[in-house]
Amino acid sequence: MTTHRIFDWTPQAVVFDCDGTLVDSERHWQQARDIVLREHGVAPDPEFTETSKGLHYAECGALMARLAGRPDAGEEMTRQLLANFRALVAQRPVPVPGAQALVKSLSRFAPLAVASNCPADVVEFCIESVGLRRHFRHIVVPGEDVLPKPRPDAYVEAARRLGVDRADTLAVEDSANGLKAAVDAGLRVIGVGRNPSKEALALADLWVDTLDDPGLVAWAESRPGVHREGAGNPHTASPGPPVPRQGGPARSGTEAVS
Repeated sequence: MTTHRIFDWTPQAVVFDCDGTLVDSERHWQQARDIVLREHGVAPDPEFTETSKGLHYAECGALMARLAGRPDAGEEMTRQLLANFRALVAQRPVPVPGAQALVKSLSRFAPLAVASNCPADVVEFCIESVGLRRHFRHIVVPGEDVLPKPRPDAYVEAARRLGVDRADTLAVEDSANGLKAAVDAGLRVIGVGRNPSKEALALADLWVDTLDDPGLVAWAESRPGVHREGAGNPHTASPGPPVPRQGGPARSGTEAVS
């Protein structure tokens, strides 16, 4: 893939992952997974950390149960995982560097949605806590008709709700599981994060270390149809509902092609 797949293009809609992409909560998932495994006498290793990143919590619970030699304990370990994660993330949600400014720029010319493997109330809490909820029209999470990532369902559904063809939709992701879901759904994808896996790099159209990458910021701010400050924001979503409070691709340089 080459840079012009992103920088010479203007998406008609943008769909963000949440954990590790908008909110720095992937570390909370990792801590929660480690806590549960250690409680069951298992020391997590780097292979498990990479495999479980971006995995749906129920599938992660099943994976941990197998690692612990208790394949029938998947539901129990899933409950423990969610309880630990909720307690950790409720302490202090923090936006990923550059997320707030990028979301604001993109929302000036394209409708936005979130596609996440997290429970809906957790996504609502996280993006509301960092001041981003009002920018997103829809939040899509796994359910009866939406299978979790790495299946493409969440991205297919997000594009459908936004009323935009998937080929005209951009995804922003941080995990190989999420990137695979977006690619299989037919979206172009920006990957974000330091030290990406080879699999993640191979899936992305563009990879940036952070969302405040100068090239990415310049591209977003130069898109046709961007409404500058004071000009109104027709694509910004109305405030969300009350939030339950509970515990080889191209890599960006410093300039974007307008």
